[in-house]
Amino acid sequence: MSQRSIHALFKPSSVAVIGASDNPQRAGNLVMKNLLAGGFNGPIMPVSPKYTAVMGVLAYSSIMMLPIKPDLAIICTRASRVPELVETLAQFGCKTAIIMAAGMAQESDDLGNNLLQLALKHAKRYGMRLLGPNSLGMLLPNIGLNASLAHTGAKRGKIAFLSQSSAICTTVLDWANNKGIGFSSIISLGDAADVDFDELLDYLGKDNQTSAIILYLDAINEKRHFLSAARAASRNKPILVIKSGRSLEGMQAAKLHTGGTQGNDAVYDAAFRRAGMLRVNTLVELFAAVESLAHSVRLKGERLAIISNGGGPGILAADELIIKGGKLAQLSPATTTALSRLLPSTWSGQNPIDIVGDATGQRYCQALELVFNSGEADAILILHSPSASQDSLAIAEQLSDCIRGLPAHKGINILTNWSGEDSAYSARKYLNHAGIATYRTPEGAVKAFMHMVEYRRNQKLLQEVPASITAFIPKDTVKARNILSVAQARGQDQLATHEAGEILAAYGLNTIETGFALDTDAAIDMADQLGYPVAVKLKSDDITYKSDVHGVMLNLKNAAELKKAVDDMLARVKQTLPSAHIDGLIIQKMALTAGAQELRLAVIHDEVFGPALCLGEGGSEWDPTRDAAVALPPLNMALARYMVIQALKTKKIKDRHLPSGLDLHALCITLTKVSQLIIDCPQIRSLDINPLLASGDKICILDVSMTLTPQGVEPLNRLAIMPYPVELEEAVTLKNAMKIILRPILPEDEPQHLAFDNALSAEDRYKRYFGARSAMTHEEMAVLTQIDYAREMAFIATYDKDGDNITLGAVRASIDPDNTEAEFAMAVRSDYQGLGLGKLLLQKLIRYYQQQGTERLIGYTMFTNQNMANLAKSLGFIVSFDMEEQLIKMDMPLTSQAEAEN
Repeated sequence: MSQRSIHALFKPSSVAVIGASDNPQRAGNLVMKNLLAGGFNGPIMPVSPKYTAVMGVLAYSSIMMLPIKPDLAIICTRASRVPELVETLAQFGCKTAIIMAAGMAQESDDLGNNLLQLALKHAKRYGMRLLGPNSLGMLLPNIGLNASLAHTGAKRGKIAFLSQSSAICTTVLDWANNKGIGFSSIISLGDAADVDFDELLDYLGKDNQTSAIILYLDAINEKRHFLSAARAASRNKPILVIKSGRSLEGMQAAKLHTGGTQGNDAVYDAAFRRAGMLRVNTLVELFAAVESLAHSVRLKGERLAIISNGGGPGILAADELIIKGGKLAQLSPATTTALSRLLPSTWSGQNPIDIVGDATGQRYCQALELVFNSGEADAILILHSPSASQDSLAIAEQLSDCIRGLPAHKGINILTNWSGEDSAYSARKYLNHAGIATYRTPEGAVKAFMHMVEYRRNQKLLQEVPASITAFIPKDTVKARNILSVAQARGQDQLATHEAGEILAAYGLNTIETGFALDTDAAIDMADQLGYPVAVKLKSDDITYKSDVHGVMLNLKNAAELKKAVDDMLARVKQTLPSAHIDGLIIQKMALTAGAQELRLAVIHDEVFGPALCLGEGGSEWDPTRDAAVALPPLNMALARYMVIQALKTKKIKDRHLPSGLDLHALCITLTKVSQLIIDCPQIRSLDINPLLASGDKICILDVSMTLTPQGVEPLNRLAIMPYPVELEEAVTLKNAMKIILRPILPEDEPQHLAFDNALSAEDRYKRYFGARSAMTHEEMAVLTQIDYAREMAFIATYDKDGDNITLGAVRASIDPDNTEAEFAMAVRSDYQGLGLGKLLLQKLIRYYQQQGTERLIGYTMFTNQNMANLAKSLGFIVSFDMEEQLIKMDMPLTSQAEAEN
């Protein structure tokens, strides 16, 4: 995943076209035409044994005849020739190549070698990168590069568009040109056999010419890299994604399209949310979102004011806003009074602000300026319906001038809707070219605004500080793993109910006391021992879902009720499933009242993202990814709370207003415990808790089934998101005999970490931040504590002082995507310096990056920080001085040091 080679893709200084042609029907002709029309400044070198020149440009008969090594080659030949051409280009020194041929994964050469695998093998051997195959190419308008088969060029802009579909690329391009919207890059990945979304996201996330990123994808190839890159990029700029394959049939078509593994759509949805991306489902939504991104600033709040020259459109917009979960701005009495002075007496008197059908451009501008300067709205939607007394285009022109004069620093977004076609089209066109977001309908404008709101909410949720629940997880991982290992050794693919219950109990999950009976009389005896009320369940391998035959009966208060329940269940089985064999009856003591709410919690195995938690209410036709809220592990309390809120919001869990109510905190603890169980025990492939009874703060498991991964085939990196690396926790003793813990940082550490940062002396803060700075904000602290362990690491030193964890020091480093270089920074509390803490932290970081195979560790400090420089030198860093920047550089080659230690 080399960013160095990706740089050549985005900044090529020369281009070769392999298979260039003068035949208008050939791909090599269209690519040459686009390259020449784009205005690319570097050499464009056609390669063709057939032509002396292509489109007036001198051609070269072979790759080896090229006068210079091209940074980028575009291969326009048939699939069978591609592997040989890739090998020649790579040997010649070409850095990147675009493959346009389709079907390479399905074709082989005369020796039976798969064409795609052969091309990838040649490229990898020489360090060349490939975009495609089945790629439309790429457009980089900012450098005048149109290396594509697109029917038109792209305007310059700040949006990057990455797509696996060539047809979607050209559709979006055509629409954007009509709207006057530009791009920083348009890249068609095709089958994404080599260069993939994660590398492009890493590059574009740091690209100052890109302010937003849009993805169209059929499938992803590497879950952890994709989510890590998406999460990192989405912290800096919005990422919108449209994913095909939402239906089973669509999923199958997507697999045929690009050949990737197709996971469940609901799990994709959960993954996108977890990475901070915003999903849109249709091209109409995508176009609206692009319009918003092209002409908006990041929202500071969610309050929308609506100004309209008609009551109906304003009400439609308000309805759509509230239905979508938005907030209508509330006008203060002062603002209402001021508007009353400007507007006709028949104005609406509230938001939506109906300024009446004969509204002039001046009236629109006065209302807009007043609401804009009131500070009571974070965004303003201006609606206009055709009027016989006023010209639509003239009003648009006046408003455009007005908007340009408003202070941009206030960060208030302005959206417009000019309804209609004949009279409104020219006005919408004018507003587009003026850089003002405009939409065809009031509802479309509100949907676009709500995309911005959802993105903001996603980012805020990801920055929420979770409560610590260490005390709530009294887990016995060893016991759980032993039970699972024994079952695997026996060749079991599923655990018995009592074994699964033991594993859940080992994680502090409340399972109900259980007994087994072969017949009704034995069941009554067992119930007498357990004590009433009880629940009874059928045990049968022939009944997949007990709910199909009402095979679970709850809250049976005496022997008569139990006997009737068993007789009724057996009668239902005989009637609906006469061939089913009943093994016996499971009797459980009821731990909760009859008012408990029945939930269902499952862990499924997704083919792309691995384990996923599903929370809903169950039922005989229950589909966990259709009838449940879905989330990826690991979960903390904040993420668990988000999952429950999603389940309630989408009606996957219904608020039944039971007397005991649904205790959000208790349910979140249960979700977090199950998440931790799945992390700790890779032997578990799937889990189904049905029902999960919730009564107030009491959560009980009535029935559970658990399937296992076959022994010896536990997948590596099965989790899409790298969990907290508990194995890196370490107890150490300082020079003063103080016992502390060195461990990776957690999101829950934010309050203590803020206290630690504030406890640094003014001098230490100056050395740490290379200058004076104010106290950290919550958003800044979230970046420091909510890290992605797959691409960065922060170790903290903590001390338990009278039950409170105190942070004494911290060292952190982020790694580049190539794993070549990690840059570290370190700080120790002023009142704990001189105890060897800095040395322990830095040594731990060195060991960690040696284990990761990182090539070097570097750091910078100020000239005045001689203690840091001396410590680094004592540990083997090469210390040098940059007189111009007034900095000390500390550099340690890790690979050579690790080899020396071995």
